[in-house]
Amino acid sequence: MKNLIGKDWCDSSNNKTIEVINPATSEFIDFVPDASIDDVKKAVEEANKALKDWGNTPLYQRAELLMKFNDLVKRDFDKLAELLSNETGKPIKEAINEINNIDIAIKAFCEKAKHEYGNVIESGQEKGNEKTIQMTISQPLGVVVAILPFNFPCDLFCQKVPSALLMGNSIIVKPSTYNPLTVTSLVELLIEAGIPYGVVQVISGGVEVAQSLASNKNVALVSLTGSTTAGKDVLKLSSENLTHTMLELGGNDAFILAEDGDVDLAVEETIWGRLYNTGQVCCASKRFLIHKNVKTEYIEKLISKIKTLKVGLPSNKDTDIGCLINENAAIRVEEQVKKTIDQGAKLVYGGRRNKAFFEPTILDNVTKDMDVAKDMEIFGPVISIIEFEDIAEAVEIANSSSFGLSGSIITSNMKTAFDVSKSLECGGVVINGASFFRSFEMPFGGWKHSGIGNEGVMSTLHEMSHTKTIILKNIEK
Repeated sequence: MKNLIGKDWCDSSNNKTIEVINPATSEFIDFVPDASIDDVKKAVEEANKALKDWGNTPLYQRAELLMKFNDLVKRDFDKLAELLSNETGKPIKEAINEINNIDIAIKAFCEKAKHEYGNVIESGQEKGNEKTIQMTISQPLGVVVAILPFNFPCDLFCQKVPSALLMGNSIIVKPSTYNPLTVTSLVELLIEAGIPYGVVQVISGGVEVAQSLASNKNVALVSLTGSTTAGKDVLKLSSENLTHTMLELGGNDAFILAEDGDVDLAVEETIWGRLYNTGQVCCASKRFLIHKNVKTEYIEKLISKIKTLKVGLPSNKDTDIGCLINENAAIRVEEQVKKTIDQGAKLVYGGRRNKAFFEPTILDNVTKDMDVAKDMEIFGPVISIIEFEDIAEAVEIANSSSFGLSGSIITSNMKTAFDVSKSLECGGVVINGASFFRSFEMPFGGWKHSGIGNEGVMSTLHEMSHTKTIILKNIEK
């Protein structure tokens, strides 16, 4: 596949390429260009050229083009899902779910954008303004850069790209180097749907490409989903030009099971909230704080449930657990598990790696002073169990992390649930479920080192536009 820069589907100007490999089979899939700094500069120039005409295009026409894109996704549905599974190692049934989400996202953002009316401050609302009316309108920010992660490339594409386009911005998409093919295919479909050349572009490459985009003075907004380290780099570079940033970063979410919580529900939610996408989820529950009086029951039922899951090739329809994005990622998880065991944790289940595959793993006797109980985010299918006696102790442990993406509490006492929800230092809390919950409608974002800003139908359109106030002074008698 090629980069799209302006009207040209092209190779990198330095002829460098990146191999895309199926992580489950190690088979070669395709090459993509490894863009140069000159390519980045040209893409930003083309995006700026396309801005004015696109910004003047009526909103309903922008929405119509995105709905045409949605129809094309449905046409190519099976091909997109298969490609996503192959290049990511994601079980095919999860890939199908992710492609299905495109329909939800496009419709939701189009509907919301068409009803994002301005506000009017009538005359006389404050002293001195008896004859003056004030009104607000939204206008495009300019060139938006979307830096996407490998774990949910299509979901995050749909959080960033439709909202940017609907608000009249041009956008440059930079997919992960590990699995850029499905995202590039989606850009192809946007062009086929009628989005003008230059308004949307896709450029693949590594850290240098991301840094070059973030530091370009003609970029108005950088929206990144990725690691906290990557987010800090982008924030530092963007700050030189006072460029807007939206950062959705790492997490080490706490899952609290109170003494009165439903253990069976907790087990089901642990499977969903920790093992989905083989544990490669930023808002997955990662630290499992389990009351001491239910811990034994929880572990026994959890092991029984995990034994029913099928680990296999992502292309198989009955596979529940696939592989990690590559073997290096699996090695990293293996090293983190060993480190935690060396610090005193007990391996209860799993712990073995086979190339890019890492089996579901349970670690017990994790204590609050261990790295995994604070800031060591394990991006894989590892369940780290921390015992507690008092709910206040659980909240204290949960808040000891520098991350603050999401959290969860399972209890039959709604007063406890709401008290804990308000006490947890994070952007969202799920009551009686795992922290892995993200609808397109809700504002999603983290506290502390987990991010800046919020994404979602309720919030992204505002983040993607300027608010301008127009004052009609002395308009009334």
